[in-house]
Amino acid sequence: MYKKAYGIIETKAPLHVGASSGEETGNLNLIFRDQFTQTGIIPGSSVRGRFRADMRRKRLQWQQEKQDKLPIEYDENHWYGLGSDASDTTEALVKFEYASIVWLPVFCPGQPIVWISCPRLLQRYQQIREINESIPKPYTASANLKGRNIQDKSQILFFNLGFLEIENNADLSPWIPDKISIPKDNLVVVDNNDMALIHDMALYRQSRVKLQDDMKKVDTGAFFNVEALPEGTILVFPIALKERGWQPFKLLDKQENKQIYPLYFGGLESIGFGRCDVTLGGDI
Repeated sequence: MYKKAYGIIETKAPLHVGASSGEETGNLNLIFRDQFTQTGIIPGSSVRGRFRADMRRKRLQWQQEKQDKLPIEYDENHWYGLGSDASDTTEALVKFEYASIVWLPVFCPGQPIVWISCPRLLQRYQQIREINESIPKPYTASANLKGRNIQDKSQILFFNLGFLEIENNADLSPWIPDKISIPKDNLVVVDNNDMALIHDMALYRQSRVKLQDDMKKVDTGAFFNVEALPEGTILVFPIALKERGWQPFKLLDKQENKQIYPLYFGGLESIGFGRCDVTLGGDI
């Protein structure tokens, strides 16, 4: 039997996990998307790679400083399925699944930001966290959301591509992960079919060019774009453990076992992408 744990990711900068950078004309570096909701995800391999890379670096530093064997609970080889030889691999004791969106920030005139989700995404979050709450109906907003009133006293929210009518109000604060500080009054649940369109409207996009080596002039044919999940996006990923004691943040910070730790995910870190805060919870 596996121990159940989870990780919560809060993006502190745009997050791009997908196609690698290229210099093809008009290349749009797309992010990975969930096949059903068409919303951005972080594949489990990317999550595992980030933890392994940071653990390996700290493991080598520890061995150089202590000249001693690393305690088993901090041993990167022990947890991630690596033997003493690079070609010697075993089953990993810690397993990661992909990270999906829980709440996505969207610009909304008059708010100015609301956090959007849909029943399918909240259902996955509910299963991972084992939340004992009924999934909100589509077009449900926080009780104190300040939208624009219309004639029949219902509320509407204006987006760049149209407006959304609020049909229900409820307390959505139980659906905010622990230690996440997004406003509890600015939450909206939309229909699954609407999520993909709103998601694409909310993405961070940047056009990039390559300059010539000897002057500030754009190289012909070196124009390309990139898209990313915006700052303030909340994601969740499940973790399965064969045994307790996996404490990666304690290895990263020798002073204390931090509950929230900054990590970089995805690519384009050199131009300011990928910085996130990660929280671990569950049976670890």
